[in-house]
Amino acid sequence: EVQLVESGGGSVQAGGSLRLSCAASGLSFADSDMGWYRQAPGNECDLVASISGDGIAWYKASVKGRFTISQDKRENTVYLQMNSLKPEDTAVYYCVAPSLDPPYSGRCPILRTNNYWGQGTQVTVSS
Repeated sequence: EVQLVESGGGSVQAGGSLRLSCAASGLSFADSDMGWYRQAPGNECDLVASISGDGIAWYKASVKGRFTISQDKRENTVYLQMNSLKPEDTAVYYCVAPSLDPPYSGRCPILRTNNYWGQGTQVTVSS
């Protein structure tokens, strides 16, 4: 059984930092890409960052330079370091493996066969 468990969310003031973790069991990040998605109120499910099994990262334009995705294959854990947080980063963040093939729309989680979602972790950034 595949399980993804997120941790590290919380509340910070604008300009602050948080690090999210996604620990996987039943699935190896060395063999699968994964993505961090977020669900903000009134918005659709949005891919924030992704990383391939061989460590190639992609970022949404609005977080590039502020967020860093990384993986620890020994721990089978993927991280999202979020710096210079803004109120518009407020959302529930989910790790998903593998990343969703587009097109997709709607609210997170977007359930598909062979895509696995964590339970979500709330990030709140106050101004």
